[in-house]
Parts: sequence; structure tokens; C-alpha cells
Amino acid sequence: MPVCASTERELDRWLEHALPAGSGPLQAPLALLARQQRFGHGQQGRPWLAPPGGVWLSAALPWPQDPAEAAAPGLAVAVGLALQLEQLGVPVRLKWPNDLLLQGADGKLAKLAGLLPRLRLRGDSIRWARLGVGLNGRNPVPAAATNLRRSLGPWGAEPLRLAARVLLALEWAMAWARRPEEVRQLAEQRLHLGSGLLRLDGDDWRPLGLARDGGLRLQCGKRLRVLQRCFDAGPLGADP
Repeated sequence: MPVCASTERELDRWLEHALPAGSGPLQAPLALLARQQRFGHGQQGRPWLAPPGGVWLSAALPWPQDPAEAAAPGLAVAVGLALQLEQLGVPVRLKWPNDLLLQGADGKLAKLAGLLPRLRLRGDSIRWARLGVGLNGRNPVPAAATNLRRSLGPWGAEPLRLAARVLLALEWAMAWARRPEEVRQLAEQRLHLGSGLLRLDGDDWRPLGLARDGGLRLQCGKRLRVLQRCFDAGPLGADP
């Protein structure tokens, strides 16, 4: 689409028409790409600036129906996209829970891409995985972010070229969807944990790495816990 309010909302409409309530799992992937979004959103509904020059995409992917056999879709797509960018000579890092980072002009890691992963469930069965992807190409970005123009130049960071890479990342994620431990390991190899502690419930917790379901493993003394992603499911949660 040349422009839309939100690729997430547009994909909702497509899915409601193609797979109404009561139908089975998704059989083939479906993706919607916009050159520009007017009201994009990310984690917890925060607005996501989506001007021309970036890749703004929402996709529904067939996924293993048994959660015990399924990789975390956010990790799988993050690794798939990291692999695609690494092929272009762009070394990215993963920031939990849903960002890809790249070294900016000041030498510090800055946000390059954001992922919004969710699962559509019916009871204990997965109907499909859902991913929103925002990737900064040659579009202007705020101070806390970066884009690929600096690394790839204006031609290399052309949105349709990058969109092809995002689609290949989705293909990789689907191919590895039944290999959750391998996906976790590949994601953890690229994980940026930072150097600080997380203050939770009055205690300081040290990040250890990733759980298979995409959660962040933490330690405080002898205590261990897993911090889960908190995404607003909206209309994309469990079916009755």
C-alpha cells in the first residue's frame, strides 16, 4: 500500500475476511507492506514513526500448533532479520524484548528496528504467529535511533530492497519454527544485555540470557525468574 493508518489494522481486516472465527489454522503466510504509516504503533501501543524510506510491514505466518514444539516468533524473526543484515555486512544486536540495535554515528548502539510479535490462539493451540516489523532504511530517525543509510548508502537502503530482506527473514523464521532451542541459541549469541541490573519488586536482578519462549532469564542471589514480554494483544489474543 502507498500509505495506510497502520499495517496492523489493515492486516486485521484481511485476516477477519480470510479466516473468520471458528476456522482452522493459517495455511499460507500473508504480509502487508506500506510505504508510509500515519498511525503505526509498537510495544504497549506506543506510536511508531513510519515515514517514507523505511520498511513498515505486518505479517501472519503459519506456525506449529503445539506451543511446546514452537519457537518464539519474535526470536525467530529477529534472528532471521539479523542474518539477512549480516549478509550485507551490517552487524546488529538484539535488545530484549523487541528491538534490533546498530552502532550509530556517535559509536553508541541505537535502535534500528522494532518487532511486535504475538500469537493467535484457540485454547492451547496456535492458529498463527503475528509479526509487525518496522525497519529504518533511508528515512529520517529521531535522536535515539539510527537507519541503514549510513551503512549501506541510499541505494542499498532503498525500501523495496530492504523489504525483500525482511520477507526472507520471515521465510527463515517459518523454516526454523520447529527448532526452538536452536533459535534461542542463535538469538542469545546476538543478545545485548547491557551492563546494568534490573530493579524489579525492590530487588536488583542480573540478566542471564533468553528462555525458549522469548522471556529474559534473571538472577538475584540464588533466585531465578523469567521476565516475560508484555505486548498488548488487543484483538489478536485468544479466540473463545
